[in-house]
Amino acid sequence: MSTAFGALRRRLLTPPISETTMKVRGFHVKNTESKKRLEQVGETFLQGYAFAVEAGSSAEAEELLETVPRDFRGFAYEGAAMGAVIHDALPGHGGRLAGLLSGRGRYHDYMIHVGIGWAMARLPRPLWPDIRTTDPLLRWLALDGFGFHQAYFKTSAYVRDPSPPAPFRWNGGHNHYTANAIDQGIGRALWFVGGTDPDTVAGLIRSYSEPRHADLWAGAGLACAYAGGATEQELALFARQAGEHRWALAQGAAFAAEARVRAGLVSEHTHLASRVVCGVSVEQASRMCNGLRPSVASRNALPAYENWRRDISARLASESTLRKGADQ
Repeated sequence: MSTAFGALRRRLLTPPISETTMKVRGFHVKNTESKKRLEQVGETFLQGYAFAVEAGSSAEAEELLETVPRDFRGFAYEGAAMGAVIHDALPGHGGRLAGLLSGRGRYHDYMIHVGIGWAMARLPRPLWPDIRTTDPLLRWLALDGFGFHQAYFKTSAYVRDPSPPAPFRWNGGHNHYTANAIDQGIGRALWFVGGTDPDTVAGLIRSYSEPRHADLWAGAGLACAYAGGATEQELALFARQAGEHRWALAQGAAFAAEARVRAGLVSEHTHLASRVVCGVSVEQASRMCNGLRPSVASRNALPAYENWRRDISARLASESTLRKGADQ
């Protein structure tokens, strides 16, 4: 049960909900429906964060997280991961993140690793968690979360006037790849900054230097399939606008499909995005991600995580070519 100290932690540590509104953030508003959805995502994230910092234990936080509506529950676990890391960084505290990952949170491991990155963006480096204790592949999603946070809260510097990424070092491995993983998170944030409007989001991506586009499109693909907010026609347009990065976009959407299947939270918009963007069903996309998941060892200079992403992109492109050949 939450204690008075837990309630105080929540009041002191939880950011105000107003910080997630489209008006405060200055994000593009496509329509009332998409605005409401994106703001609910932000509100749910902070709700999960508050559960993690206020609860008396990981188990109690988990019980609260399981009450969140299914379509948004993954965002609550993402927020809870950030809250758990912040909680563990307090003097005399610890074990909240480990408890989250060992409980039902293990089914939300994609989102929890992203949430770790949110906390890294807020904490001084000496208080960062030891990322080496997390999943060797999914830990790269922490940098995705870091990039999302920066683009979401420091939009002027990371989106409206994008500059080359600064060197970023961590102890998770392959420091030459960190900028790529951060860009994947920035791309995911662009789906929010652009208000789920395919033209606006595509325009934002094109404002970055070309070598960054593939990672940005992949992040946007994950967001369009996990967060939703676009119609079938809009998703089809978005896929066409990706051009040569069409299958990077699809890889991101496949990750979203796998994350929702693993958590048992598949939504209609994920079914739609998987079909339109990936060209396969949610179940097929999930099996593809699992079937291609590599061992920790890398087969070249790239991290195994990037090889995994490239293999998924290649398989989706190949499946599309086979289908077109069969239809002719």
